[in-house]
Amino acid sequence: MGCDGGTIPKRHELVKGPKKVEKVDKDAELVAQWNYCALSQEILRRPIVACELGRLYNKDAVIEFLLDKSSEKALGKAASHIKSIKNVTELRLSDNPAWEGDRGNTKGDKHDDLQRARFICPVVGLEMNGRHRFCFLRCCGCVFSERALKEIKAEVCHTCGAAFGEDDIVVLNGTKEDVAALKGRMEDRRLRARLEKKAKKPKAAEAASKPDVGEGTSGEKPEEPSPDSQDKKTTPAPRSTAANGGSSGKAGKPPGAATKRSIADSEESEAYKSIFTTHSSAKRSKEESAHWVTHTSYCF
Repeated sequence: MGCDGGTIPKRHELVKGPKKVEKVDKDAELVAQWNYCALSQEILRRPIVACELGRLYNKDAVIEFLLDKSSEKALGKAASHIKSIKNVTELRLSDNPAWEGDRGNTKGDKHDDLQRARFICPVVGLEMNGRHRFCFLRCCGCVFSERALKEIKAEVCHTCGAAFGEDDIVVLNGTKEDVAALKGRMEDRRLRARLEKKAKKPKAAEAASKPDVGEGTSGEKPEEPSPDSQDKKTTPAPRSTAANGGSSGKAGKPPGAATKRSIADSEESEAYKSIFTTHSSAKRSKEESAHWVTHTSYCF
C-alpha cells in the first residue's frame, strides 16, 4: 500500500518516535506577562493594578470580572482569588523616557524592540521587562526593582515615604516558589481578617446590651425622694403680677409693654443717635428745604 509511483518514504515517516516537548519561547512569555493583562489579554494601560500573587491586570478588566460573576470565562482562573476590588492594589509606575511606543510607527514598518519596557525603576533605573525582578508595596502601590530594595535598605518607601514591612512586599510575576509563598501569606492574611471580624461582633453586641441591662435588670432600689424635695415640688411657683393683672387692677396692658422714650434723651453716643430722624443733623432749616412748587435746586 502506498509507495507506488516510485515514492521512497523516509524513516521518520514510518517509525513513530517519542513526541518532542514543545518549548515556550522565553521572550514571548516575558512579553505576555509584562505587557498584557493576565485577565483580558489586552495591552496594559493605566490604571494598572496587581493582585496579592503579583499578577498584572487592567483595572477596568478586574471590575468587569467582579460584576459579571454569572458568566463562566476561560480566563477567570487567573483571577479566581480576587473576591473584591480591595484584593488588588493600584500601581504607581514610573515611565521610561526612552520608550517611544507607536509614536514613530506611522507606516507600520517600524521594528518593535521587545526588550524596551514602558516602565522603569525610579531608584536604580532598570527597565521593567522581565529581565530583572520587580516588586511593589501593598501599603502604597509604588513599584521598585528588587535590587533597589536590597541596596538601599530602609523601612519607608523610597518614593512616597510610607512605612512598610516584609509582609507588604509582593514580587511581580515571580517564579512558582514565589507564587506559592505569596499564596500562603494571602491565606494567612485573610484568615486573620476573618477572625478579627468575628471577634468584633460579640463586643458590639455587648456594648449594645449594656445600657438595657443597666436600666431594667439592676437589683438596686431607686432612691426615695426626700421630704424637702417633695415640698419643693408641691409648692407652686409665684406668679408675676403682670401676668395675672394683679393687685394694681389694670388688666389692659400686655406684660411686655414698656414706656416710650425718645432716643435723643438716651445715653447713647452721638454717632448712634445720628442714625435716627429725631437727631438734629437730620432736620433741615427753611433755607435748605425744597420749594413748595417745584423740587428743582434753582428755586431755593
